Amino acid sequence: MENSIQKKPERFLSLDVFRGLTIALMIVVNTPGTGAHLYPYLVHAKWFGFTLADLVFPSFLFAMGNAMSFSMLKMKNMPAGKVWAKIIKRTTIIFLLGYLMYWYPFFEFGTDGNFLWKPIAETRIMGVLQRIALCYFFASAIFYYLSEKVALIISGAILLAYWGILYVFGEQGAWLEMANNAASKFDLAVLGQGHIYKKDSIPFDPEGLLSTLPAVVNVLWGYMAGIFIQKKGKSFEGIAKLLMLAVGMIALAHWWNLVFPLSKKLWTSSFVLYTVGWDLAIMAVLVYAIELRKLKFGVQFFNIFGKNPLFIYLFSELFYITLRMIPVNKHQDAFEWFSEQIFQQIFPGAFGSFATAIAYVMLCWALGWWLNKKRIYIKI
Repeated sequence: MENSIQKKPERFLSLDVFRGLTIALMIVVNTPGTGAHLYPYLVHAKWFGFTLADLVFPSFLFAMGNAMSFSMLKMKNMPAGKVWAKIIKRTTIIFLLGYLMYWYPFFEFGTDGNFLWKPIAETRIMGVLQRIALCYFFASAIFYYLSEKVALIISGAILLAYWGILYVFGEQGAWLEMANNAASKFDLAVLGQGHIYKKDSIPFDPEGLLSTLPAVVNVLWGYMAGIFIQKKGKSFEGIAKLLMLAVGMIALAHWWNLVFPLSKKLWTSSFVLYTVGWDLAIMAVLVYAIELRKLKFGVQFFNIFGKNPLFIYLFSELFYITLRMIPVNKHQDAFEWFSEQIFQQIFPGAFGSFATAIAYVMLCWALGWWLNKKRIYIKI
């Protein structure tokens, strides 16, 4: 069975739809409308807890692992030098794109109105794409040299080690607080305060270096889930096993949550188990609906996002930043005007903010649709 998969892996539309769904939700969460409160489930938990918004980023890492379960099969037959050149090149490109995205628009205006370059010393180093790059690098190395069984052991060791690191090196009695945990101290020591996220209650990077370690596990499980689906194919047995594993991981996450709480910003080990559990459940439902029941509704829509996922995400962030830079009047930029003068007038309140985000998603989808129509697939 394993040899047949390596020769010609069957592409599962459900995996592509999963990736596209993740990108769409990521854009919704990142670009809510202004002028009203947001739906609580579309806002990240402040520290401990869990919302729908918290599932988006780990799901993208899980989806990346799915995609790697196809590409890595080809890479295992390639010389090590060629494989490492490809891994390092892709890691570097994704990381630099993420860094440049946070540095964008590269300039600012001083209090006197003079044009100034944004100083590199105050540019955030880590971020979403940077974490994706590092997770890709480590997951690629693990799966190139090691088997899935060893990767499973490594994933468990990482989660336990991260728990231990936070407990031992964090401030005793406050080892999970934002200012006193080991991840925060490590990032400040290595990156410096000028290079970390500053829009929280205190300087703290939710995509920091140390907390990237457990995030690798989301990719490892995405890969293993992809291999499992390829082996079991379109079977009720495979779907049932995915669902049972999902329930088991969610239950284990709830148990671990009692002593190591769910936290997306700290990317706790219980958070990893919980998000992987939900991703396995969603994947099982999609395989059943799309591969077995041949569901068509919404499939092509989300598949468009899945064709150019990283490019569409990068566009969504850069264009949003650009809109927030364009003044329309003394009190509103272009995005605020669009949200408050159009959508808030039609749908006052939280639904108007949500509708703004959906409109922005449709704009990004239109770009993806055009790229797909032209058969342009930008692989980053």
